[in-house]
Amino acid sequence: MIVGIPKEIKTHEYRISTTPVGVDELVRRGHTVLLEQDAGVGSGLSNDEYAGVGAEIVDTAQEVFARADMIIKVKEPLAVERSMMRDGQVMFTYFHFAADRELTDSVVATGAIAIAYETIVDPEGRLPLLTPMSEVAGKMSIQEGAKYLERPMQGRGILLGGVPGVEPAEVLILGGGIVGTNAAKVAAGLGANVTIMDINIDRLRYLDDVMPPNVHTVFSDRHTLRKYLRLADLVIGAVLIPGARCPVLVTREMLSAMLHNAVIVDVGVDQGGCVETIHPTTHDDPTYIVDGVIHYAVANMPGAVGRTSTFALTNATLPYALKLADMGYQNACRNDRGLAEGINVERGKITNKAVADTFGLEFVASTCAA
Repeated sequence: MIVGIPKEIKTHEYRISTTPVGVDELVRRGHTVLLEQDAGVGSGLSNDEYAGVGAEIVDTAQEVFARADMIIKVKEPLAVERSMMRDGQVMFTYFHFAADRELTDSVVATGAIAIAYETIVDPEGRLPLLTPMSEVAGKMSIQEGAKYLERPMQGRGILLGGVPGVEPAEVLILGGGIVGTNAAKVAAGLGANVTIMDINIDRLRYLDDVMPPNVHTVFSDRHTLRKYLRLADLVIGAVLIPGARCPVLVTREMLSAMLHNAVIVDVGVDQGGCVETIHPTTHDDPTYIVDGVIHYAVANMPGAVGRTSTFALTNATLPYALKLADMGYQNACRNDRGLAEGINVERGKITNKAVADTFGLEFVASTCAA
């Protein structure tokens, strides 16, 4: 199979979809790997490192898309990239379709096969390709939130961990999954008072057992959420429903009760976010203010730490990429039902029910479902 690795073009996206180790494994199995020149530079990986393990370095993304049977990316294809996709071509990347109708419609129109990292499941029902970036984003959410609490960044002028004689910040985390857990670890380590809210009581019991004493767990309902929002200096949105749009938990009306110059970091913004007033931002212009509350909503947070993220992502994606290349997508997905869950769009049809339901469109079972 010819596998293509284009350079990521989203604003300040420094990741690359595969490390030289991944390319080496593909080449050793007899596959051709096309790498757009300088695609790895943002992660500190040179053209020579890729060429040294057998990658063919090409000048343009157009050549990568034109020749490759399968494209492996990090972020969803932007408009210029979608214009280069073709019927029957496999695109293996993060998509987050439920947050973007235009993306969904245009990928359907290409006739390509869209295999989304974020909906692949393992035998235990976990999301193995979402997990590493959720870990990165969860940790970064506190790092970024702490920065925007500083007064020069228009925040409340609060040091997350406080100092002796001065109380620390109050951090509210909505969701106790991978993002929320990693956010809580970092916030607690810095000395903040942390509250995790979730609707899964078993998950709360687990977190209550393993978290340090400055992390508290609270069952989430509308009334309790309002109470804790009024106290929070920093709110982390860490809500996920696989493949579907995030439910809105924090309404516009709730913002008026929050502390002036408090900060919200909604990690789920690429799935629509759990805050009514959230919309995607970029690393160039990461924040905006609504009703006195700072909103941070960068949709590719892990892209800022490209090297860490690239290696973490390749560790998770490579076994699936090898299956797809070795067997073809249909045989690979019939052999691995969890991988088949990643097929969101197939030859002009929406094959993920959550995506179809989000937009009121027709759901058609994948050809790999048989």
